[in-house]
Amino acid sequence: MAPLIIAGAIKLAEEFAPSLIKSLTGSDKAADVAGKVVEVAQAITGTGTPYEALSALKADPNKVLEFKQAMSTLEVDILRVELADLADARKRDSDLAKAGMINYRANALAAGACALVVFCLAIMVWRSGLDNDAKAVITLILGRALGWIEQVFSFEFGTNRTSRSKDNTIDRLAK
Repeated sequence: MAPLIIAGAIKLAEEFAPSLIKSLTGSDKAADVAGKVVEVAQAITGTGTPYEALSALKADPNKVLEFKQAMSTLEVDILRVELADLADARKRDSDLAKAGMINYRANALAAGACALVVFCLAIMVWRSGLDNDAKAVITLILGRALGWIEQVFSFEFGTNRTSRSKDNTIDRLAK
């Protein structure tokens, strides 16, 4: 049942709320977001399945507008939850620092990711005779470890100026 709901929600989101696709497919929250998208679509259209809702939305431009407005509200709610979670994590780190404690777990994870990057690069340099399959696997692992390092930097320093602007916009919307 869940795969059908997710597939229907993705189709609805592709058609009418593309900014929600990341939330539908990028995490373990996909099923929850998909369920909410389908519930909203069914409530607006008065239908019983995601595909019926999609057909009904395609047939009625007024329902499409209503659905898009509901999806905008849903997206803001999802962003609020994600930002609150991130703020709690940063607050925890800040509180630890104020108390004179060190977050050994986070430091160990960051150091492990850096060590994995160095290890993969060393294999690629010193074992240049590896077959293409082995190189592909090592490259995949290297890319994932670099992604972890990127997340550490994003958490510690913020992602960029547009992220700060987005945070300010969400704060204004939350009030």
